[in-house]
Amino acid sequence: MSLFFRPLYEKESSTYTYLLADSDTKEAIIIDAVAETQQRDIGLIEELGLDLKYIIETHVHADHITSSCPLKQKFVNAQIVLGETNPVACADVLIKDGDNLQFGQYDITAMSTPGHTDGCMSFIVGDKVFTGDALLIRSCGRCDFQGGSAEKLFDSISRLFTLPDETYVYPAHDYGGRTVSSIWEEKAFNEMIGGGVDKAEFVRRVNAMELSLPAKIHVAVPANQVCGSKIVTD
Repeated sequence: MSLFFRPLYEKESSTYTYLLADSDTKEAIIIDAVAETQQRDIGLIEELGLDLKYIIETHVHADHITSSCPLKQKFVNAQIVLGETNPVACADVLIKDGDNLQFGQYDITAMSTPGHTDGCMSFIVGDKVFTGDALLIRSCGRCDFQGGSAEKLFDSISRLFTLPDETYVYPAHDYGGRTVSSIWEEKAFNEMIGGGVDKAEFVRRVNAMELSLPAKIHVAVPANQVCGSKIVTD
């Protein structure tokens, strides 16, 4: 038994999509798939002969449109998975903190990590954690829309920091070409929360971010609330 694992990249929004599968049973999951690269992902899944079981979203994204519904239309037995606090009706499975899903012989454990949005979830598979926009490499997600809260994000990242130091960190985005980090690296070197930064200082740093809104937010959020089944432009 071995785990098949492929990080995939969408350059416009600097989004990472993750494809994982049990090499023996061929059951697979995909995390944070993007509309612009859905044909690439479909082609790879078909080429490898995988049985897509779960289409997982770490949260309702604001910077790109998900391909969850198009993937489900292609792989009809797959189920769309989101955290239970997300404002969506299109999910087949709404999960809460501590819930487990399974593909082949592998478990996926959900960890509630709100802060970037109120519905953010991270997912643990073995020695890997997929952190969405909660914990980024040397940074963290913004907290100024979709029910975001810097205080909640501090608590969420503090929970992530209780994972074993050797746990690999795979975020939903990186804007500098980096692909992976680890819990011990982020505890030591993360520019927002590393090195023992306390909650008050973290909140100050997050609230001092001066970021423009994502270019696609007014299209992406309503589209992702229906799992990418339609694009709302008005």
